[in-house]
Amino acid sequence: MAGTKKGGIQAAKTNKARYGRDFYEKIGRIGGRRGTTGGFAANPELAKEAGRKGGKASAAKRKKQ
Repeated sequence: MAGTKKGGIQAAKTNKARYGRDFYEKIGRIGGRRGTTGGFAANPELAKEAGRKGGKASAAKRKKQ
């Protein structure tokens, strides 16, 4: 069981033995292909807007105190 560090290491060992040494590489590749959001790197305007909102909220908290 992967509830502890020791359990996680054992689970990884079992997964690699059962599904091949490149098990985590394969599932990571699948997840990367399925991703659709693109994040801030894909949309700089979205990043700019998020930064503006965060800065505004942060300034409002400081002003309130």
